[in-house]
Amino acid sequence: MCGVHPFGAGVAAAEAFFSPRWHGGFEGGEGESHGAGFGVRRPLRYLAWKLDLNESQVAELAAILDELKIERAQAAVDARRSTSGLADAVASPSFDDGKAAEAGAVRVKGAERLRDAVTRALRRMHAILDDEQRKKLAYLLRTGVLTV
Repeated sequence: MCGVHPFGAGVAAAEAFFSPRWHGGFEGGEGESHGAGFGVRRPLRYLAWKLDLNESQVAELAAILDELKIERAQAAVDARRSTSGLADAVASPSFDDGKAAEAGAVRVKGAERLRDAVTRALRRMHAILDDEQRKKLAYLLRTGVLTV
C-alpha cells in the first residue's frame, strides 16, 4: 500500500488538527518535527484505531479534520497579520495606537473563528460517535493524550 492512504484519497490532508501525544510527541533530533505541527503525522488513523471507527465514521471525521485544518491555517495567517500590524505600530516615529488596536482585533477575530470551528467540529464528532466512542474521546481529551 505504498503511497495509498488506507482511508481514501484526500484523507491524509485532513490529518492535521488533533494531536495525540505519545511519550511527549514525535519530536526528532535537531528539533525536527515529524508532523504538521501537532505532534503526530496521522491523527485520523490514530482516532480511527483508538475509537474503533467504522468506514462511514472515518469518512466523516476526515471531512471534519479537513475543515479544521483550513481554519487552523487561516488562524496562522491572522496571527502573522497581527504581528505585522504590531510591528508597524512600533516602527512609527510615535507609537500608533490605532494600528496596534487593529492588529489586536485581527488576532482576537481569528481566535474566535477558530474557537467556533473547534466547537462545530466537536459537535459533529459527537453526532457520529456512539456512547462508548464518546467516552473514549473524552478520556483522550481529559488526559491530554489528544489536544484540540
